[in-house]
Amino acid sequence: MVELKTPAEIARMRVTGQFVAEMLGELGGLAQVGVNLLELEAHVRERIRQRGAQSCYWDYAPSFGRGPFRNTICLSVNDAVLHGLPFDYALRDGDVLTMDLAVSIDGWVADSAKTIVVGTAAEADLRLIRATEDALAAGIAVAVPGNHIGDISAAISAVALDYGYPVNNEFGGHGLGRTMHEDPHVSNVGRPGRGYRLRPGLTIAIEPWFARTTHRIVTDPDGWTLRSADGSRTAHSEHTIAVTDDGPQILTLATVAANTPA
Repeated sequence: MVELKTPAEIARMRVTGQFVAEMLGELGGLAQVGVNLLELEAHVRERIRQRGAQSCYWDYAPSFGRGPFRNTICLSVNDAVLHGLPFDYALRDGDVLTMDLAVSIDGWVADSAKTIVVGTAAEADLRLIRATEDALAAGIAVAVPGNHIGDISAAISAVALDYGYPVNNEFGGHGLGRTMHEDPHVSNVGRPGRGYRLRPGLTIAIEPWFARTTHRIVTDPDGWTLRSADGSRTAHSEHTIAVTDDGPQILTLATVAANTPA
């Protein structure tokens, strides 16, 4: 069931979203060559504790993972793209790191993901990251009342096609609000005019993710980390947004002043 949010509830989600955005910004600065993934996890855990927030990942046990997920952030490196389980690994020059964070504050959730390159960046990796960011912006731009979920999905897949990247339709975006995963599902592949009709008050996470040369994924022995099936590098960008009469509002930005689609 889709639960529409009031303007006051959206404002509370924005508070959470700003914290999530600030955390991802902090981690981007901390993720240097030689830094261990477990150090980043420990930093997030402490900052969540200081804020009086709750991690949406801790004790998370969905059907597709080997739960519970006993960490506060997903950290995925290189060919890993989703649900990366932090482990004892020191970041290396040129690593592609995806950071995916979902937090609840005072009962309201926000979810966001960002991919960065640690140290020296290869142009091919920057291009892949840019493709997910462009796809995210395209999906957000059409998230207006009267459109459909399919319009968002089609906008994402069109950008992937333009860049020449295949798209996986197993994992995508989702509704959220009081919990991390609510209806509706937001696939990264779709047809315009199909699916749930967008209404003011709908809050969703839009999250395009691509692997460079395959749409297939495999699961690590840890039961969580999803990787490209052919070992090609990956990227993932995500924002929590609200559909409003005034246009899509991005809730996971560090400052309200910048609250417009890129």
